[in-house]
Amino acid sequence: MAAGTVSLETLVAWLLRFTRLVTENRGYLTELDSAIGDADHGSNMARGMTAVMEKIAATPSTAIDALFKQVGMTLVSSVGGASGPLYGTFFLRFGTTAGAVTELDGAALAAALRAGLGGIVARGKAELGDKTMFDAMSPAIDAFDSELASGAEIAASAAVAFAAAERGRDATKPLVARKGRASYLGDRSAGHLDPGATSTALLFQALSEGLA
Repeated sequence: MAAGTVSLETLVAWLLRFTRLVTENRGYLTELDSAIGDADHGSNMARGMTAVMEKIAATPSTAIDALFKQVGMTLVSSVGGASGPLYGTFFLRFGTTAGAVTELDGAALAAALRAGLGGIVARGKAELGDKTMFDAMSPAIDAFDSELASGAEIAASAAVAFAAAERGRDATKPLVARKGRASYLGDRSAGHLDPGATSTALLFQALSEGLA
């Protein structure tokens, strides 16, 4: 990784770290999902990201757009429920915005992350406070943008983004779900962390640790 940029190899390492985190937390994510969903978020994410890494190993990409197209399509095709299409769309939009390059500076990484969030909004129509992955991702990306704008390095900005994602995740606990399977429970969805927001915090943990 050159100073001030994130290389293709570093982005692959981010995905690998995310795979390890969702696999290590598979039981916890499923436990959260069993309270307000289909009890499959952990197994779905672990299976999907494992399939992603197998695909990357079998056919390595030479540009960031190709890498994340591969990631997104693999998740959409291998993960059930809402998480596959949502994470898949995030990574597809990320790659399209990043383009056929082999490294990203801070502004380009921020733009790719923002585009990924836009894809999630377009697909899931979620807003802040709906008790979804948006509640962790939106403040994380806002924090990343803000830190970069203040002159912080990419790695420091990612660390602040991870902290914001954790706060967003924790803020879902008292909320009543307004989207997805959890919304069927009404007031009974309150008192539980949202599984998607929890895995999103792991995504930003992986990014922060990968850039540190």
